[in-house]
Amino acid sequence: MNARLIFLEELNRLRHDILAMATRVEEDLGKAVTALRNNDAELAREVTADDAVVNAMQLKIEDETAIVIATQQPVARDLREMVTILKLASSLERIGDHAVHLAKTVIKLSGEPPFRSSERLEKMAETGCEMIRNAVSAYLNQDAEAARKAASLDDKIDGEHKALTEEVLSLMKEHPEFISKASRLLHTSGQLERLGDHITNICENIIYMVLGKHEELNE
Repeated sequence: MNARLIFLEELNRLRHDILAMATRVEEDLGKAVTALRNNDAELAREVTADDAVVNAMQLKIEDETAIVIATQQPVARDLREMVTILKLASSLERIGDHAVHLAKTVIKLSGEPPFRSSERLEKMAETGCEMIRNAVSAYLNQDAEAARKAASLDDKIDGEHKALTEEVLSLMKEHPEFISKASRLLHTSGQLERLGDHITNICENIIYMVLGKHEELNE
């Protein structure tokens, strides 16, 4: 088998690994949303336990990518994809951390009456799931325009974060006894807002991979 075919086989394996990691992260985020909606601490604990799996997937992808770069010495567009794979794995791991943070919030607040603002956290996380799915599809299809569309969904997350912040700050002024719980919601909302930023970074990396140029999205 010639060197090009070997490289393509290894590249396809890495693409499959990225898809598997993204699917796991999306599933964990979806579980965290369900746990939040149903006040389900047990389901939230499943998400926190899964963090080690996601971390292991990142390390495996990074190790395998490093080996491919060292042994196959890709250039031009092939090298850009290798770099993109490394960045995707890192961003997906961080997104997984934000899913874990949401799950920990569910555990902390379990047993307490839900705030109306929790619905905004649900919407932010659900949009995050959609962004992950669309961004990975854009990567696998090598589609820069699809990456731009996936990143544009971050505006929905930002809008919900702004609305939640205003609601919760108002609540804290009127009901100081809720400050601790409200602060937790604000922090979690900030985590989900950054989740959207990480997916936007993924989309920017995809555009660089496909077009060979840097493009800032959602400025």
